[in-house]
Amino acid sequence: MIEIFEDTKLVEKIRRRLPYLFQLAELESSRAGKIGMEVGSVRERIIVALLIYKFGKADVETEIPITEPEVDIKLFKEPVSIKTITGKNFGGVKLIWTVDAQKAKEFRESYYPHCDILLVQISWNDTGGFYYIPLATQKRLFDKIGRENYIKLPKPGTNPRGVEITKEALSGLVEDSMSKRIVINWQKTKIEFNPYKRWVDLWRED
Repeated sequence: MIEIFEDTKLVEKIRRRLPYLFQLAELESSRAGKIGMEVGSVRERIIVALLIYKFGKADVETEIPITEPEVDIKLFKEPVSIKTITGKNFGGVKLIWTVDAQKAKEFRESYYPHCDILLVQISWNDTGGFYYIPLATQKRLFDKIGRENYIKLPKPGTNPRGVEITKEALSGLVEDSMSKRIVINWQKTKIEFNPYKRWVDLWRED
């Protein structure tokens, strides 16, 4: 994974292309100006496509069983979690999606970091980043601060849909010397986008 961050040409391409591709993802997932939940899946596919572009299809395993929470792909047979957040702070990154309070508690009691993380911090009209957080870094911080300070449970009576890494833990992870970062300037470009054109063109085919 570190190869991505040491490949100067690719780093420049990520800086240049990622805002454009994520803007397309938002346009594709929007209706009447509102961005839908499916934008997360489109963003994830963009990052997976980057890994396939860099390492080749043979070394990027995308057919991951749904029973493996957090793992989105395997790169050279090693599990990787892909996460995206919007905004300047590091809150709101989910470890597991669940609305069940009991399941959330059970998850916190049994959780231990088990895969590398690729994190994209989107901050339109500002700077954000593309981060690699190694598994060893996560384990070290988890052991140091403990599960209560690492994992944030949903507040009773609310519906936040998941268990999160605390803002303090995630800030510590991205600032760790072993983590890697590509600084990204998130500027939007003018895009003429028609969500139906592709499908209309396919209907036109014989």
